[in-house]
Amino acid sequence: MPNHKQLTPAQFRSKLLKWFDQHGRKHLPWQVNKTPYRVWLSEIMLQQTQVSTVIPYFLRFLQRFPDIHSLARAHDDEVLHLWAGLGYYSRARNLHRAAQLIVEQYAGNFPNTLAELIDIPGIGVSTAGAILAFAFNQRATILDGNVKRVLARLYGITAPINEKKIENKLWEMADNYTPTNRIADYTQAMMDLGATVCIRGKPKCDACPISKYCLALQKGIAAQLPAKKATKALPLQTATFFIFKQGTRILLQKRPPVGIWGGLWSLPEMPGKPNKKNIRQFCEKHYQLTFSDYEVLPVFRHTFSHYHLEIHPILIAVNKLPTAAKIMDAPQQIWYNPKQPKLPIGLPKPVQTLMRMT
Repeated sequence: MPNHKQLTPAQFRSKLLKWFDQHGRKHLPWQVNKTPYRVWLSEIMLQQTQVSTVIPYFLRFLQRFPDIHSLARAHDDEVLHLWAGLGYYSRARNLHRAAQLIVEQYAGNFPNTLAELIDIPGIGVSTAGAILAFAFNQRATILDGNVKRVLARLYGITAPINEKKIENKLWEMADNYTPTNRIADYTQAMMDLGATVCIRGKPKCDACPISKYCLALQKGIAAQLPAKKATKALPLQTATFFIFKQGTRILLQKRPPVGIWGGLWSLPEMPGKPNKKNIRQFCEKHYQLTFSDYEVLPVFRHTFSHYHLEIHPILIAVNKLPTAAKIMDAPQQIWYNPKQPKLPIGLPKPVQTLMRMT
């Protein structure tokens, strides 16, 4: 059986593009009326997120912010509101900062060199490569998760792909295959092959245009690749979330601009599990609030990239809270009616879940 060494870069590109012409995705929303802004927006949203998840977010975002100038002028609450549920919120914050930077430094014209692009917040080398290929038809190499998987299987690479030495080797391979012609189609084809055929777990090798050259398939290890260095089990953290409810309104506080849920609106919280003593201490210390009763809602878990968070919700009905100026260490806060919101704000999914529980 032939192996990958008999597949020249020209042959690889020819087979891949022939497959793409028949089976590639050509009608995704960001492929229609293509502009650098739409390409950039889609590439940021697609980082660590599937196409099917991104599409409705992309369309809603584009409807509200049709160009980079409207995004640059936006309030961060509205940007985060439209991003809420998509996760990895630093992407949204970087997107907003990047729009402002491009308007200020480039008069709203998207930069079109690798060096300039990787200086933009939220844009790494692979994302910059995709923007150059799709938006400017420039030869540029990408190495996203799909491309890594295709190349690791094609070459039968059993070493962990998240080792720096192996990643550098994959960049060399990817660059070796990258053409000068039909660069946008080729880049999309690599993404599509990894996303629809050379998928995680059970690759559809029968549908792959380069399967007969694949060393992983020859060795019967395609499903096990690519390998990654073992990561430590995610630690578990515990927090108590307080739902102070006044009629249909709930007290929300804006989180710091960086860190977990940066810039989003969340509920007052304290570390650890709740008990009668610390619930009362927390409410008296931070809100000068006394109460006769409270309700313990079901515990649930939310997973971040670096840890699990076990959330213990406490519902407390209140008649009135002190003003923000009287609250110890008070962050920015609002009374929010989820049934009749007056302003668009960014709410983490667990907070949305808790609101529905009350």
